[in-house]
Amino acid sequence: MSVAGSYDCVTKTPMGDQKSVFTITDNGDGTFSGKNAGAMGSMEVENGKIDGNTLTWTMNMTVPMPMKLEGNATVDGDTLTGSVNAGAFGAMAMTGTRQS
Repeated sequence: MSVAGSYDCVTKTPMGDQKSVFTITDNGDGTFSGKNAGAMGSMEVENGKIDGNTLTWTMNMTVPMPMKLEGNATVDGDTLTGSVNAGAFGAMAMTGTRQS
């Protein structure tokens, strides 16, 4: 099953739960592109890689402060489970459900 799709996600951050829509586009060559769009704006996926059902990526956050985020997640059916590493803030749990 493809990992591609849009997922309704919640990330547990120091500022509380942040809801977003994480969009994954499978580029067909072991990489993916997409974005994570939430209340604080949208971040483009960079260096997106697909290994089976495991995803790794980076994003450059600008709000509320500039920071490079490193993400990893596993897609199991319609469920996405992973974390986003936010430098000094550490890893933040991220979960999502694929939109139908």
